[in-house]
Amino acid sequence: MYIIIAGGGKIGEYLANVLLQSGNDVAVIEENLQTADHLSIVLEGRYLVIHGDGCDSKYQEDAGIRKADVFVATTGQDDDNLVSCEIAQRVFNVPRCIARVNNPKNLRIFREVGIESVSSTTLIANLIEEETLLGSVSVASSLTHGNVTLAEVTVPRMRYHSNEAGILASSVPMPDDSLLVAVSTKDDVEVVNEDTVLYAGDKAIVIADTDVLDQVRALFKGL
Repeated sequence: MYIIIAGGGKIGEYLANVLLQSGNDVAVIEENLQTADHLSIVLEGRYLVIHGDGCDSKYQEDAGIRKADVFVATTGQDDDNLVSCEIAQRVFNVPRCIARVNNPKNLRIFREVGIESVSSTTLIANLIEEETLLGSVSVASSLTHGNVTLAEVTVPRMRYHSNEAGILASSVPMPDDSLLVAVSTKDDVEVVNEDTVLYAGDKAIVIADTDVLDQVRALFKGL
């Protein structure tokens, strides 16, 4: 896939690295010259770094927006992310636009204009390659419904399981209308599979109906 990222800060750099390692072609638009220079040195693979404003259609065109499969806005400013995605979606007809939303209160605004959005930055790469998470079910599509929430739940020190051996993620009895999709550790983010083990201090990344989110949190406290 050809993916354009607006915003080359820590999140944009991390996302670009993940996508390049997966064999994708990536372009990054970054307004800060020093950051853009840094990216041009540290990234590896088939990439392009554009020094410019991701909200400007000129720089989006320079990045090859007309051939992009996905546009991702990862800056620290929600208004910039909204504008850049709107331009990519409505002016250049990019098939898929995903925005990082820094203030969860703004999620509704993004949803109302039809932009896929997520307030947890750890899952953006997985949203792009959604089949890794849920097969034929679109995670990003699910997240755009108002009654579904993406949440990170910290695994506490466990009372009923070994903290040294951990607990298999597949054995956690998740409530109906909830799904444990990934685990974030200090070093990595792992999509849950049959061998995934949860340890105290890990962050379980859960997609759940808002009505059962309290049950999910209580479940982890009772491990």
